[in-house]
Amino acid sequence: ALPGKIIQSMKKAGSSNPVFLMDEIDKMSTDFRGDPSSALLEVLDPEQNTTFNDHYLDLDYDLSKVMFITTANTLDRIPRPLQDRMEIIRIAGYTELEKLSIAKKYLMEKHKEANGLTKENLDFTDNAILGVIRHYTKEAGVRNLEREIASICRKVAVEVVRKDRNAHIQIGSKSLHKYLGAIKFRYGKAETEVKVGVTTGLAWTELGGELLATEVTIMPGKGQLIITGKLGDVMQESAQAAMSYVRSRAAELGLEKDFYQKLDVHIHVPEGAIPKDGPSAGITMATSLVSALMKIPVHNDLAMTGEITLRGTVLPIGGLKEKVLAAHRAGIKKVLIPAENEKDIEEIPATVLKTVELELVSHMDQVLKKALVVDDPDSLFRNAHVDTQPKDETPPFTEKVDEVPASEILPQ
Repeated sequence: ALPGKIIQSMKKAGSSNPVFLMDEIDKMSTDFRGDPSSALLEVLDPEQNTTFNDHYLDLDYDLSKVMFITTANTLDRIPRPLQDRMEIIRIAGYTELEKLSIAKKYLMEKHKEANGLTKENLDFTDNAILGVIRHYTKEAGVRNLEREIASICRKVAVEVVRKDRNAHIQIGSKSLHKYLGAIKFRYGKAETEVKVGVTTGLAWTELGGELLATEVTIMPGKGQLIITGKLGDVMQESAQAAMSYVRSRAAELGLEKDFYQKLDVHIHVPEGAIPKDGPSAGITMATSLVSALMKIPVHNDLAMTGEITLRGTVLPIGGLKEKVLAAHRAGIKKVLIPAENEKDIEEIPATVLKTVELELVSHMDQVLKKALVVDDPDSLFRNAHVDTQPKDETPPFTEKVDEVPASEILPQ
């Protein structure tokens, strides 16, 4: 915004190859006052910035030796041409265990000292810090966590001054209400009992992983599919694909071929005020559908994530680390993940993998056998040998092509 800012900063640095940090580059706005993103194209593009022209000083200057680092919270707000000039490094948000460690090692000591407290005056239990993380903050970083810890330290400092300078106050999970007030946020918890038509899914958000329960209920009707919960286009299409899969497997599941013509199916994802979208709820919806139609409950200590195709193939998803951590936080014992996501397991902390069992699935049939509460999982598919997919009787087209030596194609 200031004239000659780039050249001014280089003069201030006293070097022709400094490091420039542009913070919050996604907050740029384009209006009648100008378009900074277009100006930055010339600055950040290594092919153009050798002849950068400062319009205020009317000088050409070589910026090719400058190391530019930019930060942003979301990529959506950065124009595509500008993204194309950048090497994008995604940094995941902190996990609960990392936030706990940061609070114990840095934040608590910092705010004790800032408020005139000694180590003996105040002590936090691990459960208290986790309570603050889960119930009073909802963020990818630790900014609000630091605010809440600072708030507790200020109130404890008042107590110490009023009572005794050598007082020892321990903050436990039960005393958080006294210092921080009523709970601000709640986090997903596993179902306490097995239920028909209710499956625990996993979702990724900018603030971390979340549990996403999916409910299906069946009513007498005329074949209407109702989808609610403020779902985006991708999740609505996942619901339709899940319904098509169940219809294609009706005979093998022991359902009538025309069952959908006599019933209305309602798929609902709770917390309807919160928009939800993403390609990872397909197998969750399909499991809930089969559970509701066959009146078989789903394991309550199991969660799943994955997209589904019309033929039941389970497709890979993103954000596996955050999703598994959400399952671990909620006390889930087993998580079904797409087989193609096996490569992402190494990102998950070893302490989490000790308590959460990950099972790889590649087809919806495997998901149903693992998720539904039945004595004999193979009995789910009564006619498993029957191929319900229509066969194409047309022989494959083949054309004989004479092989041409590579020497005749490639230039000499």
